Amino acid sequence: MNELDIYAKQGFGNSSGFGARPALLIVDFVIGFTDPEHFGGGNILSAVANTKTLLAAARAHSLPIAYTRIVYADHQADKGIFCLKAKGLEKFTEHAPLGQIVTELAPEPRELIVRKSQPSAFFGTSLAAWLISKAVDTVIVTGCTTSGCVRASVVDSMSHNFRTIVARDGVGDRALGPHQANLFDIEQKYADLWTCAEIATHLQALNQARES
Repeated sequence: MNELDIYAKQGFGNSSGFGARPALLIVDFVIGFTDPEHFGGGNILSAVANTKTLLAAARAHSLPIAYTRIVYADHQADKGIFCLKAKGLEKFTEHAPLGQIVTELAPEPRELIVRKSQPSAFFGTSLAAWLISKAVDTVIVTGCTTSGCVRASVVDSMSHNFRTIVARDGVGDRALGPHQANLFDIEQKYADLWTCAEIATHLQALNQARES
């Protein structure tokens, strides 16, 4: 019996589906997490490129769009255990160059920027309330890293009862082993995996259904 058979026998790996009112969440695509000299590497840059195409589709269909940044106070009074495990995160302050969203994905004025100090986009932030206020039922997730802040955000998205879609080629990690292992686990337990192109095509279909 292979791994997929074991998961299927135990009832995992089902689809939670794609709802009618999606939003796009872009997790931590900032300069410091795309630069291999800091926290980047692996397939993160290709995930940024794929997300750029998906972001254009999301804007074309007027989806709510949110970004996350890790932001600590200049005086580091909010520095916590996360910074002990990943030394250097405390450098991601409001105006630090490393903490700025990459220019390829520059937010537009109507889009939300969520500042966080923990892995999850939801922990200690107003993201869930904002999504609920937009009547969102599905959260599409891109970003980095797959094994870290993306995974934490996906688990919390599902825990808030949002259908969750992870763009499998729009998320990246500094190492491919953790990336692939976490995508496998995410698909079995927490979210559905679609490519950016598949998501863009589905958004077009949703838009046509609304207009018909």
